[in-house]
Amino acid sequence: MLTGVLCGVLAGALWGMVFIVPELLPGFSPVELAVGRYMAYGAISLGLLLPKLARLLRRLAPPDYIALLRQALSGNLVYYMLLALGVKLAGVAPTSLIIGLIPVAVTLLGQRDHGAVQLRRMALPLLVVAFAIACINVDALAHAQASGAGGASVLLGVACAVGALLCWTWYAVDNARYLKGNPQFSGGEWSSLYGLASGLIALPIGLASMLLTQGAGALPAAGRDWGLFWFYNGLLALGASVIGNGLWNIASRSLPVTLTGQLILFETVAAMLYGFIYRGTAPRLLEIVAIGLLVAGVTWSVRLHAAVPPKRSVVESGGLSTKR
Repeated sequence: MLTGVLCGVLAGALWGMVFIVPELLPGFSPVELAVGRYMAYGAISLGLLLPKLARLLRRLAPPDYIALLRQALSGNLVYYMLLALGVKLAGVAPTSLIIGLIPVAVTLLGQRDHGAVQLRRMALPLLVVAFAIACINVDALAHAQASGAGGASVLLGVACAVGALLCWTWYAVDNARYLKGNPQFSGGEWSSLYGLASGLIALPIGLASMLLTQGAGALPAAGRDWGLFWFYNGLLALGASVIGNGLWNIASRSLPVTLTGQLILFETVAAMLYGFIYRGTAPRLLEIVAIGLLVAGVTWSVRLHAAVPPKRSVVESGGLSTKR
């Protein structure tokens, strides 16, 4: 329990870096940032896997390839593109409000998994989490500037944000269940395979985006330093993707899905703290309250899960088709 929680918290701390890199690279589009990050992730994963790649590929069965494909799309590329489009069309505040529901959505979707606490017992911790999310987004709405977008664009942006929420929620549950049902893969091996799959999928997306941009005759934006682009995306790929995903896989295998869903909140806390440091500003009152509520809600959830008596898992009882 303690190891899984610590790995989940550290993964969230590393994932929080994702929100700073776009500010460091304002001249690049969200698609370019996503493609750059996941191509770098794929290259690093290939280097890590190279000594044992042939042996590992022989262990992969068709269901494993399908799982890697769907998780690379849902957890990385499609999720980030929908999120970026939601921010562009609807604004940061509405999009963050919807994405902030990921922990609650994961908890609800993981109710049938081994070690899940009954929803009625989780009601009060979830209420604390809901208040924390409300504080974050009330503060964001109070300080956000009007975007001036039309009603149809805002509705489309909200729909994209909902799509991003569904993508990552489904990925988090699917990844946890697949790891628990397939112990032949370590967390590090699956993270590297997942990164390699993401890089292979990002490559044609990047080429298509480049061809479409050139075909449309778009002029390059100012501030497009490709050296910094690959430097920051390389750091992001190593820290947030390779190490962060490896830690998250350990947490996913060690903890019930309902608890890992709560630990995702530490990504939000880390992103806020990094933002304060980057901008050189102190947190506002509602932000301090939100951080305190998030920590309290997750701590409460950990204590509830620690009190769950041992029982046979869904995998052991034949409840998952991924067990071979």
